[in-house]
Amino acid sequence: MTTQQSLETQTPAEFTNWGKTIISHPKIVVKPTTVEELIAIMKDPETYPAPVRAIGSNHSTTQCAVADGGTVVDMTAFNKIIEIGTDTVIAQAGALYIDVAHALREKGLQFFVNVELGNLSIGSAACGGTKDASMPGEFGQVCSYAISLKMVTPQGELIEINEEQPELLRVARSSYGLFGIVYEVTFRVRPARPMALRHKVYKLDEFTQVLPKLINRPDSEQESMMLYLFPFLNEIAVEFRKYQDAGKTSGSKLWDLRNWTWKTLAPGLAYILTNTIPLKGLRYGLVDFFNQKVQVVMERILKAPSGTSAADQIIRYPDESSWTKYTFSIWAFPEEQYPEIVRAYFEFCHNYYQDHSYRCNMLNVAYRILQDDSSLFSYSSAGNVMTLDPVSTGDPGWADFITAYNEFCSNLGGVPLFNQTRGITPEQARKAFGDHLQEFESYRKKYDPTNRLLNQYFYERLGVETNALDD
Repeated sequence: MTTQQSLETQTPAEFTNWGKTIISHPKIVVKPTTVEELIAIMKDPETYPAPVRAIGSNHSTTQCAVADGGTVVDMTAFNKIIEIGTDTVIAQAGALYIDVAHALREKGLQFFVNVELGNLSIGSAACGGTKDASMPGEFGQVCSYAISLKMVTPQGELIEINEEQPELLRVARSSYGLFGIVYEVTFRVRPARPMALRHKVYKLDEFTQVLPKLINRPDSEQESMMLYLFPFLNEIAVEFRKYQDAGKTSGSKLWDLRNWTWKTLAPGLAYILTNTIPLKGLRYGLVDFFNQKVQVVMERILKAPSGTSAADQIIRYPDESSWTKYTFSIWAFPEEQYPEIVRAYFEFCHNYYQDHSYRCNMLNVAYRILQDDSSLFSYSSAGNVMTLDPVSTGDPGWADFITAYNEFCSNLGGVPLFNQTRGITPEQARKAFGDHLQEFESYRKKYDPTNRLLNQYFYERLGVETNALDD
């Protein structure tokens, strides 16, 4: 039996991401199960034409994984956890972050960064952008703890990029599958520790006044900060987290409530209100009423001063999205400018609603991420940052709102993510990343001189030579 005959393939009329916000038209979707099959795919451009893009759960909100006229490589069969050591874990690229986190917990270990999106695949985590509020003294981007990436190059060769090549590893952590298809990753992990959790709601003016004091506290008093932004309530709720030296990792029921609200209740309610109440004043009044109740629950119920588990905040979403799905975007800003930035963003949301009768039908979130130059396209390479992350069910008007939001954020000096900031233009990418784009391109051409992995999205945003896709 030939490799082509043994491979599971599809020829879909169209192909969508998890949230069904990105529609593409690949020639073929193929699901390999072995490294040998990956090699065969790379070496057979007639059967598996360019662009070749690998996917995991396909939760990206941009066109970074689109392979129009080309080949989508579904890596979900590469789902094994290979080895858990004393301070590392080795897993295949298609393994889900939440599954690896649970396996680590059984060994008394945990990831340094415990992102909410449990369906994040290990391969995507190692070479793409992620976000989570940094725990004190630690990074907030998952790829920063990837210390070895094994991949199949476009020529069908096996390579490993690891800590023995620190600068190359730094670039590979931002490679988005453009050097080769990642099939195995090693992450550095840490002993599990109990984590204290609390929430506090601030009025906007109060928050902008207290933020400098919060971020400049002594190291021993530092806490991570995830924010819930409510522009139309003029309020901000802060989720504070901090590791403890002793205590039980209890309180999972608290996370169950929080995760169910975030995964099902909030998007489900927003969907129902958007599709059943045409009067926007009434609809958004009910959204605000719900958000007020959420704030009460945060402050009074969602707290664990005696300890909880960081891994419990990871959420497992269904394999296929349903009517409770939601989408989001993100830009990051220097934290010292954030009081002015968040005030301007609240004003932007009000003005946009007044002019276009549209606002997000869910809340907004934000994260504080510490300085991190571990990857080339890190959004916090120049210093600590805080983000603006609108969230929506993707209802009519969302795309236009995101276009205006991107312009607003870029004008204020924000930095996007190639896989989570929908609709960024090539000009916005150049403004945010500057010479890093040329530096990345110099590496990319070495690994993919024939542009087998390069799709239109990256061709435009990386500023690749105009004839690159015709090579």
